[in-house]
Amino acid sequence: MPFTPYHFGPSGFIGLVFRKWLDIPVFVLANVIVDVEVLVVMLFNLGWPIHRYCHTLLVGAVVGALWGLAAYLLRNVFNKLMYLFCIPYKSNLRKMVISGILGVWFHILIDGAYHFDVKILWPNETISLWKVIHNYLGKEQIETICLVFIFVALVPYLFAVRSFFEEQQDSE
Repeated sequence: MPFTPYHFGPSGFIGLVFRKWLDIPVFVLANVIVDVEVLVVMLFNLGWPIHRYCHTLLVGAVVGALWGLAAYLLRNVFNKLMYLFCIPYKSNLRKMVISGILGVWFHILIDGAYHFDVKILWPNETISLWKVIHNYLGKEQIETICLVFIFVALVPYLFAVRSFFEEQQDSE
């Protein structure tokens, strides 16, 4: 995507719908963490495509697992953040690591559909998701879908808020 925030709509929707199995903040922020590679390549003018190693399923899994491990140290911060957003939150190390991996992979799939230089199956560089998707969707349609998902994510968010308040009521 041209800007990482485009990932927040789809990742927020997926995170909220599957919140029983995914750690929402880890999953959503994994979509940001992976773009550190883009920032580094651009800042240091490394001379290779901006979507290189971390934007592959192989290296992306390592990045996501490391992010999940690092996020585990921040679980109390995430707990407070989710409380502010009125979303029930229970997590553990396993859930956070899996969410990190799946979040990075989700980012890679979206970028693979949008950018021609993403080789999701590296070191096999012959397969490009971009070539397949662009037979059906253009960049503008992908951007629009991502923006629409920001609003679509409000539906599962409202269900999560309802669950939060029901849990609060039950604990009283």
